[in-house]
Amino acid sequence: MDSKGFKLSVVALFACLILSFSSSILAHRTPWPQIKGCDASVLLDGPNSEKEGIPNKNSLRGFEVVDDAKAQLEAACPGTVSCADILAFAARDSSYRVGKLYYDVQAGRHDGRVFIDSETLANLPSPFVDARELVQIFSRKGMSADEMVTLSVAHSIEALTNGIGGSNPANLDVLTPYKLDNIYYLALKSQKGLLISDQTLMAHPTTAKMVNYNVRYGSTWTKKYAAAMIHMGTLDVLRGRKGEIRRNCHFVN
Repeated sequence: MDSKGFKLSVVALFACLILSFSSSILAHRTPWPQIKGCDASVLLDGPNSEKEGIPNKNSLRGFEVVDDAKAQLEAACPGTVSCADILAFAARDSSYRVGKLYYDVQAGRHDGRVFIDSETLANLPSPFVDARELVQIFSRKGMSADEMVTLSVAHSIEALTNGIGGSNPANLDVLTPYKLDNIYYLALKSQKGLLISDQTLMAHPTTAKMVNYNVRYGSTWTKKYAAAMIHMGTLDVLRGRKGEIRRNCHFVN
């Protein structure tokens, strides 16, 4: 699993939270799908899919990593492992590959059947919001301010493009752009955060204190990261008849 796989899985985890409370990961999965939960709705194709939502259009990638895993799983044990679970495990495995961060993942999620592109604009945090709004957004989804600051390090291995497939993306972490680590916070302390929603963490006393703590106590940060990812992956998931196990992650059964 390379960094592009991590990009998809984390956004699914994150998107999965915010859209799930209102209706991908991170769903990829940090608060950033009732659309129904951590339900892999971000993987669905269609003219009104979450992929086509303004915040996601032409920016999500790594779908082939999930497709390959799903094909192998369906060949070995058809109808057993959901696309939502694949994303959750992909996030964990990618965290280990690029940051040596490991945590246990609970399985048993089911996939959602609903996707609404407009939900992305309404529920995904803008890169221009300040720390207070980020704290409020995470709080509404059941995540603490400290978890928000801890998980913001996912930007450490992301790159910023012009939204139309730019060939010269700018790394969001200028110090260790290919490693998931707490060095990301040093860039914020040096006023080198590219996104306003990142640099704002140093503009407010409460979140700035958390940033400074994560810089100083790297080993504690790794434990907090694992705990936050586990917590986020358990929020508002679909089970039983509320969802399904898709045969193909891009389409409902």
